[in-house]
Amino acid sequence: MADTVLYEVHDGLATITLNRPEAMNALNIATKVALREAVEAAAGDDAVRAVLLTAAGDRAFCVGQDLKEHIGLLIQDRETGSGQTMSTVREHYNPVVKALTGMAKPVVAGVNGVAAGAGLGFALAADYRIVADTATFNTSFAGVALTADSGISWTLPRVVGPGRAADLLLFPRSISAQDAYELGIANRIVPAAELTAQARKVALSLAQGPTVAYAALKESLAYGLTHSLEEALEKEDELQTRAGSSEDHGIAVQAFVNKEKPKYLGR
Repeated sequence: MADTVLYEVHDGLATITLNRPEAMNALNIATKVALREAVEAAAGDDAVRAVLLTAAGDRAFCVGQDLKEHIGLLIQDRETGSGQTMSTVREHYNPVVKALTGMAKPVVAGVNGVAAGAGLGFALAADYRIVADTATFNTSFAGVALTADSGISWTLPRVVGPGRAADLLLFPRSISAQDAYELGIANRIVPAAELTAQARKVALSLAQGPTVAYAALKESLAYGLTHSLEEALEKEDELQTRAGSSEDHGIAVQAFVNKEKPKYLGR
């Protein structure tokens, strides 16, 4: 894994850190490959019970595609006729978003600065977003004559509604942390100096929680958005049966009876 993405696992929490602060954590090919590998590793590791996606530095979470590298690749495509530049959506962005949204464990995004383009897409793919009060958000795509990628056509309308999503995409601009909170993009705003500690605290609390129940909640929310009420009720029945048969449910009930704090095992 490239050093442009850091990956570590402690106490059931996988922390994935974009590590190109000098480039505002822009996504060059090496970073995209490393991010894909890290997210897929976290998704497939049973020892990981929650994920924190964050970034180094205090200026940017991720400004999206590294346009300096991108323009060179576009020139190369024109010279060779290979047309490979835009394959990054299929090869990199899509697998990252699928892994973030589909993993059976909660994902927290700690947004420390600018989140633009695919950076916004990755933040929106998380289940919970803790945002520094200095952070800003920007769809960016139309500003460079591109359409939405990194899952934004799916996640953004579900977070802010289709009308506001169209506005943000057609007229890209910087959105403050407070505006992002009011739109539903940010779940919690904290002082910038506290972002790292607060994001880790929340992610660790999820890593110590009822993992099977969290996985069922993620699945039920995604399912309910695209199915009828009757189908959603059937899915709730299926998932509640799964959660109810988990060891953690038994632990929670016993702890409630004993007036104790449950100590979940994640199974």
